[in-house]
Formats: sequence, structure tokens, C-alpha cells
Amino acid sequence: MFGIPGKQAVSITDAAAIQIAKLMAKDEHAGLRIGVKKGGCAGMEYTMEYVAEVDPLDEVVEQDGARVMIAPMAQMFLFGTEIDYEVSLLEAGFKFRNPNVTEACGCGESIKFDENLNT
Repeated sequence: MFGIPGKQAVSITDAAAIQIAKLMAKDEHAGLRIGVKKGGCAGMEYTMEYVAEVDPLDEVVEQDGARVMIAPMAQMFLFGTEIDYEVSLLEAGFKFRNPNVTEACGCGESIKFDENLNT
């Protein structure tokens, strides 16, 4: 487990928990796995996928029927992140408020982390 003992790696807002739980129940998923990968104009981007089972190396956060798993290689990048679900006039989707991000592209899909996280 990465981070501070007793502290969850990420937090989930009530809106995100409701949406994740709805999607889990609809298709009988074990939860939502979140990770990061190289790509996008700022260097990295978030990945999200619904999975059938929890990987034993995943960091698991559960709240109000929602389960989020953080892929092992992403744990240091996502520690302290708040996951929200926002609905606006033009779009709806998950939003990440990540204190480790130092730069984001204009579309909000691509991010850059502090260079010290890679060492």
C-alpha cells in the first residue's frame, strides 16, 4: 500500500459514488480501476475501466456501494486525488482533482506530474 497508513489513497465525492455504484450494479462489475498512462499533449492521461475482479495489488477504496481500485503503478500519482462526477449543460463525466498535477492541457484530458514523483 502506498501513502499514509490509515488514509485512503483517493477520496470519492457523493456524486461520484452514486454514479460508480449505479454503473457497477448495471453491468455487475467489481468496480472501477483507475490508472495513468503515457500519452496526451501534457505527457500522461488517466485511464478508467470497469473490471470483473479486484487485483490483489490494487489499492481499494470503497464508499456507499462504490468501489474504486487504483492500479499499482498509478498509486503514487493519484495519492490525495478527489474523484467527482459533474453534470453540466454540455457534458457529464468524472473529474479528478489531483494535487500532484503540475500542468494540464486545455481539454483537461492530459496531465503532467511533478518530476519528483518519478524518482
